[in-house]
Amino acid sequence: MKKMKAMQIPAAGEKMQLVEVPVPQPAEGQVLLRVEACGVCNGDSMAMGGAASAYPRIPGHEVIGIVDELGAGASKWKIGARVGIGWHAGHSHVTGLTMDGGYAEYMVAYEDSLSSIPNEISVMEAAPLMCAGETTFSAIKNSKARPGDLVAIQGIGGLGHLAVQFASKAGFRTVAISRGNDKEALARELGAHHYIDSAEEDPAEALQALGGAKVILATAPNAKAVSSLINGLGQDGELIIVTTSTDPLELSAMDFLKGPGTVKGTLTGGAEEIQATINFSVLTDTRPMIESYPLDRASEAYDRMMSASTRFRAVLNISE
Repeated sequence: MKKMKAMQIPAAGEKMQLVEVPVPQPAEGQVLLRVEACGVCNGDSMAMGGAASAYPRIPGHEVIGIVDELGAGASKWKIGARVGIGWHAGHSHVTGLTMDGGYAEYMVAYEDSLSSIPNEISVMEAAPLMCAGETTFSAIKNSKARPGDLVAIQGIGGLGHLAVQFASKAGFRTVAISRGNDKEALARELGAHHYIDSAEEDPAEALQALGGAKVILATAPNAKAVSSLINGLGQDGELIIVTTSTDPLELSAMDFLKGPGTVKGTLTGGAEEIQATINFSVLTDTRPMIESYPLDRASEAYDRMMSASTRFRAVLNISE
């Protein structure tokens, strides 16, 4: 039986281990992927913390791979096709939680959960677009903002540095918000037209001085900072939360009596949304900034990601 290397979580709460296990076989409607790259995402902490349906479990839901084998009835993809998969694995499954993910040399996936990855983008740069990129792109694409509107991105990290590019290249007046002036040059390089240093001025007041934001995308997990942003919305604006935080938001009825406004969250999408993200990224030359790690250093990459030390997305180079 053919074997593969994988980083596996042996039990809930335990650290990943490099193991050698049999290569999985695709079932009906599935394909076998030879994994080339896998992003390291905050969502992987769910598998680490005990949310997987069973253990041992291989995490990883920002996966790029080559179709290596077709299961019975699988006909959508040809062997050799380069494809990607994100959080939604299809058939009520979640990649890396209810099915083994991409921290491995091979994985199986349902054929209708996959998106096509063109050669114009590298596998390493495509991986973070499967979750982080799609989440921010879809949030902006499905928002109330229209070209020329003021769109603000709070936080210039793994999500935010992509969101700034998407907003700017989609034709929005783009504002980057971060603490300190050390990221201003980068934010402007990514396409921001304005930069607000939240350590020096109140972001909501600064946004109102610019006319009020049609959309504010909150990507940094600071509930107090996120809550205060509602006062930076213009008429009928939206505060969209794409970050994760266990702290409650600090909002009152008065925040909504100042005029029509919406506070909402968003969740990562499936194959169709990922394909739109990839297509836009290739068309506009939008790319994530990444740090590359071999498979056997996945724990190091995960720890750096969780401590917000990565600049800005960690990606496992499985084919290295």
